[in-house]
Amino acid sequence: MAADGVRYSLQLPCVFSSKSRQYLAVCAQDGRLRVWNTDSKTLHQEFVPSAHLSATCTCIAWGPCRTVKEGPQRKKRKSEVAQVEERADLLAMGTAAGTVLIYSTVKGALHCTLDGGHSGGVNCVHWHPEDSLLYSGSEDTNIIEWDLQTGKTRSKWKADRAAVTSLCVSPDGKLLLSAGHVIKMWDLETKEVYRKFTGHSTAVTILRFATTRPPDSNGLYFLSGAAHDRLLSVWQVREDGKDKNSVVSFTLTDEPQHVDLSTSGRKEEAVRLAVVCKDGQLHLFEHFLNGPCKKPLLPSCSVQMSDTKDSPMPIPLLAAALGADPRSVLLAYGSHLQPVMEKVEINMAERHVCLTRDVKTTLSLSMETTVSKVKTPIVSAKSKVLIPGLPGHKAPLTAAPQGTEKRKKDADNKEISIAERLGEMDLEAVSNQKGAPKVEASLQTDNFAVLLMQGLESKDANILNKVFQTRKEVLIKKTVARLPLPAVIPLVEELTKRLQGHPLAACLMVRWLKAVLMHHTSYLASLPDLVTQLGVLYHMIESRVKMFHKLTKLHGKLHLLMTQVAANDSSTLVSEVDHTAKLVYEEVDSKTLHSPVTQPLSARKSVSCCLAT
Repeated sequence: MAADGVRYSLQLPCVFSSKSRQYLAVCAQDGRLRVWNTDSKTLHQEFVPSAHLSATCTCIAWGPCRTVKEGPQRKKRKSEVAQVEERADLLAMGTAAGTVLIYSTVKGALHCTLDGGHSGGVNCVHWHPEDSLLYSGSEDTNIIEWDLQTGKTRSKWKADRAAVTSLCVSPDGKLLLSAGHVIKMWDLETKEVYRKFTGHSTAVTILRFATTRPPDSNGLYFLSGAAHDRLLSVWQVREDGKDKNSVVSFTLTDEPQHVDLSTSGRKEEAVRLAVVCKDGQLHLFEHFLNGPCKKPLLPSCSVQMSDTKDSPMPIPLLAAALGADPRSVLLAYGSHLQPVMEKVEINMAERHVCLTRDVKTTLSLSMETTVSKVKTPIVSAKSKVLIPGLPGHKAPLTAAPQGTEKRKKDADNKEISIAERLGEMDLEAVSNQKGAPKVEASLQTDNFAVLLMQGLESKDANILNKVFQTRKEVLIKKTVARLPLPAVIPLVEELTKRLQGHPLAACLMVRWLKAVLMHHTSYLASLPDLVTQLGVLYHMIESRVKMFHKLTKLHGKLHLLMTQVAANDSSTLVSEVDHTAKLVYEEVDSKTLHSPVTQPLSARKSVSCCLAT
């Protein structure tokens, strides 16, 4: 399960709400749950779990649509009771910590937390179609039936020796499919195994019931998909038990990540299937399930999406939902942080369809409507401002504190120009030098971010040099954090160019690159063509890592050599000093012996020696 566990960490949940398809729930790389409105194509709600970094969201499942009361309402008439609309409300999120979070889109807050049941990460969750029950499968090989009215465990049983990777409840709510490496069908009343199905060599990640017929009529079918498998298998639940092999296979270009289908209620009704693969393509199938089919079925239509550049790049599809019209499909594509939702009409007569979209333009339009949720009131010029006080008298004017006046002066000032900002940066650089007089510089983080944006857009080396010359870690981090997402890639490309220059400048660029990787890792990981955009940086890092080992060896050899040279120099110096001292001593001794003052002393010594003998 190690390899399959990696797959769960890479696949990010992205699910449309049931029936109405009004909402799209996405868990992005930053661990936040975002609910997008597919009608207005704007961000509806955002939820940050308390442990969103340590307990990441691994799976999402929308609950059945229900009638929701939003606050006190008047008593409805009999004619209005039948017009009550059911809405998608509850959303179940399984986490890597073993808990299940129930989020309410109507309340815009956490409904309840289901914990204490699993000892491992939750891999899959699935709702009961009628009762207020939820089923969860985990790495601890157990399945838990949760009662949402009490928020406690209703039933718990061991599913298999391997981890439970997928769950699905039958449309009538009587059967449950669970899968690891083996698919099991459980009777929900007795919690006993009804059937077993084997055929996948890797962990099964997708289970869906394809028909709503009862199992005793040989008309109950379900499909399954596994990790690293390019086939979707269809299984028939036969009354005689002879259902060991799959009856139909659908051919894909990569492993399936998102599946939506319209179930069949009778033999004359075809099953429609929309499959989004890992490579970002959409495959549409339509087939009548009336028994086995020997050859794998090819998609009736395959859909790809690309941008509008001269050398087009593919845009990955995240999810797809079938509409009432066979040609209508609701698509979600782009990035998990900012997905784009669009309803398209697909020509099913063509086997391959390529849609071209300008993603940047679409993102900028949607960002303008979602970033600011504060409405500025429109004040008429003819309106009068009422000041507290007696009628006909002006209110007394009080002296404002000095800080308020400073804020007002700053607010009244116009936006400073680029030249003024560069001049302030020069003043700041001068004041940072030792011994220089302190000069007040009013350049803040916002100005740095604005200057950096202008320098990247205009490719002005003077502006970029002024910005990149700062050595303050805090200022670099705040500037990078305030940059908009479209400016991240141009900044990384500029830093990559400068890393190949002078070593001192490269040291500064490493600080900026470190800040970019710390603040914008989730955005960079969501880019489909990250390898091509950062290829130069990858090669440079690899070459420097390879060269580092050789330089370390060279450094060790040079250190050893310099140590030996220093030791040899010291020994030579000592020998030269000893030789010089010996010569000086001999010269002094010879002079002393031959001097007239010392001759009588030497004679006296010789006479004394003779007398002694």
